[in-house]
Amino acid sequence: MRLDNERPSDNVDDQRGRGGGGGFGFPGGGGGRRINIPMGGGRGGGMSISTIVLLVIAYLALKFIFGIDLLSMMNGGGGGLPIPGGNSTEYQIPDASTDGTTTADAQVPGGGTGQADVTTDAGKDFVSRVLGSTERAWGGIFQKMGKTYEDPTLVMFSGFTQSACGMAQSAMGPFYCPRDQKVYIDLSFYQDMKNKLGAPGDFAQAYVVAHEVGHHVQNSFGILDKVMQARSQMSEEEGNALQVRVELQADCFAGIWAKEANARANILEEGDVEEGLNAAAQIGDDRLQKRSQGYVVPESFTHGSSEQRVRWFKTGMQANSVRDCDTFNTDNL
Repeated sequence: MRLDNERPSDNVDDQRGRGGGGGFGFPGGGGGRRINIPMGGGRGGGMSISTIVLLVIAYLALKFIFGIDLLSMMNGGGGGLPIPGGNSTEYQIPDASTDGTTTADAQVPGGGTGQADVTTDAGKDFVSRVLGSTERAWGGIFQKMGKTYEDPTLVMFSGFTQSACGMAQSAMGPFYCPRDQKVYIDLSFYQDMKNKLGAPGDFAQAYVVAHEVGHHVQNSFGILDKVMQARSQMSEEEGNALQVRVELQADCFAGIWAKEANARANILEEGDVEEGLNAAAQIGDDRLQKRSQGYVVPESFTHGSSEQRVRWFKTGMQANSVRDCDTFNTDNL
């Protein structure tokens, strides 16, 4: 993937180091505010009654005020925290495929042309350039429509951070919060994509950012508000089906970005499209459920099947208009 011609975005908020790493960082006020849980004790190293009371109070405060269940985390709970009013993109990442081999050993069709280094500042530069690329692509599209595109902010965090939609944690995967119009991502997710999902490559990583920005585009069009209103009157199964349409449209919008960016800045190299299609396939609900629990429950899908995600990403790459990404008025998902 060629990003040398893409100017980095100024809308990246790097919060890495403010939270996580043994504490829970809450951004704002000039840096993360750390909650320190007293672990001192009485004589002989034991905990006093007052210390136990403080621990219980701290646990209840974290659970019911901030939505953090420490016991679940210590037990390895992998479920993402709920994001009320948001479009949380939660990827449940299994450790192994159903045949007993790790997905890191899987053969990826199309090969890969590179993997962005997410452990250094190169990771920040990469996502910043991808975000900048989406800004110029969607800015141009909105301008042609007689509208103004308001750029989202991308928040890079490590471990935990606070969003306007609630507490964010790495286990949730990247997500977009419409309340503050920000994309949240822990770059360690890219390592999980490569090693656990079998979706390596820099364009696969860019696709993730473009998908979440796709939710921002939906929010800018007023789509997310209408979806939330509709879901409030639906059953869980009906709401899931509607959410699938939301996610598939975001995939389609990611495809539109790829087409526009390549036409303007020639970003695509050999194998990039295959990386994106492979990533879309690997994070389909059917494939994730098959890996994690051994069977598929279509009624519980919230993001779409592998085939659907691939098809709508390809639709976006071939689209002549955002109307081509209308997933809400079609019977052919």
